[in-house]
Order: sequence, then C-alpha cells, then structure tokens
Amino acid sequence: MPSTTIDGITTHYEVTGTGPPVLLCSPGGFNATLDNWSTHGVYRRTGLVPRLAERYTCIAFDRRESGRSGGRVERVSWVHYARQGKGLLEHLGVDRAFLLGGCVGCSVATTFAVSYPDAVAGLVLYSPAGGARYRLAQHARFARHAAFVAEHGLAEVVDRVRQSVAGFSEDPCVGPWAPVIRTDPGFAASYAALDPDRYQVVLAGLGATMFDRDSVPGPEPVDLLPLDVPALIVPGQDASHATSAAWFLHECLGGSEYWDVPVAEQTEVTAPARVLSFLDCAVTR
Repeated sequence: MPSTTIDGITTHYEVTGTGPPVLLCSPGGFNATLDNWSTHGVYRRTGLVPRLAERYTCIAFDRRESGRSGGRVERVSWVHYARQGKGLLEHLGVDRAFLLGGCVGCSVATTFAVSYPDAVAGLVLYSPAGGARYRLAQHARFARHAAFVAEHGLAEVVDRVRQSVAGFSEDPCVGPWAPVIRTDPGFAASYAALDPDRYQVVLAGLGATMFDRDSVPGPEPVDLLPLDVPALIVPGQDASHATSAAWFLHECLGGSEYWDVPVAEQTEVTAPARVLSFLDCAVTR
C-alpha cells in the first residue's frame, strides 16, 4: 500500500477506480481506517465504495493515529485531520475533489470544506456522528483513559495495547494513540517516557475541543452557513449517529439535499444509486 508523509506523519492511502476524484474521510471513530469502508456497518452492507469506484476515482486513507498511518501526541483537532486530507490531495496532484464522509468522517469533511472551500466540488455526508449520547460517550472514554493513566502510568498503557487488539472505542484504557503504539516501536517507547502530567493536559484539551457540542463535532454553525458547495446528507439512526445530527447539517448547509430514508431502507440497491445520482448531477454544475 502506498504512503506519503504529511505534516511529518506517515499517511497510508489507496486509490481505486477512474473518473472525477472523491476523497473518502473514513468512518470508525479513533480507528478511522480505509478498510472500514468494506468492513463497517452500512458501508459494508451497501457496497457503497466499490460502486462509486466504477465511475469515480476513490482516494481512501488511514486517518492519522489510525491503521497503518503514524501519529503524534498533541492536542489533535478536526483541522489536523482536514490538513491531512488536503496534503494527500496535493501529493496526488488533485486540485479539487468531492468529499465523502462516513460517521465521524463527516466532521473531517465539513472541516475540510470550511478550511479549503475552493478544493471541494461537493460533499456527501453519510450517517454523521453526533447527538447528546455520542458526546457523553466520548467524554466518558477520555475520562476512563485519564483515570487509567493516573493510576498505572503510560508504560502500562503500552503494555495493555500490546496485549490486545482493542481500540479506544472498545477499551478506553488503551487511549486514542493505541494504533500507533502497535505499529511503531519508536513511538511506543517515546510515548511511555512522556511526562504524565503534561500528557493529561493534552488529553483533556483534545477531548474538550473535539467533542464540545450535542450536534455534530467540527466547524461552528457560523462557519458552515456561508458554504456554497453541493451537499447530500444521509441520516443515521442510533446513539452514535443521531438523526438530529444529520438534520443539523442540513439546516446549516444551505441548498443541501437530505435523503430522508430510514437506515433499514439504505440498501445495496438504493444507497449507491442515490449517492451516484447526486455526484453525477454535481459534476455537471
């Protein structure tokens, strides 16, 4: 699998298909890997990306701190993730692309659109993560990790990561940097040697910044409202993907299309067809 270095961090990516470019902002919380498009929930069930690749160039990547990409202990924000996506497009010589965000990838895609509007041909925001329960769950994960570090130290975090395959969502004790600890021995060693008090400050800032509202994490409404890009929004319907989150984006993105279809009716027949219809129309605008 090819890789490049963006902002000093290794990024693994994959390009499939031919046609207008679509940057895929992966689902999967703090393990947002490109593989999730074929293994996770509605994306696996609908076969969305393989269908898109029949007519579009799909650019997928492991988000930093996920999968085979690298990472760095810092107060990560949605802007960092958007910068990674923009850097990947620049590496590939792509000036303008559609963005497909899945789950928490919707927060990355909207942040990208606010930061680099001229580079965005359109947005597909599929099952955006958000809602009150989602915010509370994220804060609880950070609190559990912080408590584990306070009691056992960072070296014990490294040991716990190496003894399992669980990610931050499944076992909050391993923390948001678990994938990098597993894949990079040098990072693991430097992580274990960090000052624990300074680490706790970074951790607290990261959680408070990224999950600061009960709607959709990412850009402020005042940043979304002026955006003038075609957008299709597809709702989710569970504790992590509240339907209210999708409606919030629809209200903030003027002229956006809202596919008001229950998740059960988002099938391998209906979902790819609806997304392709939107993209095909947007290409001609």
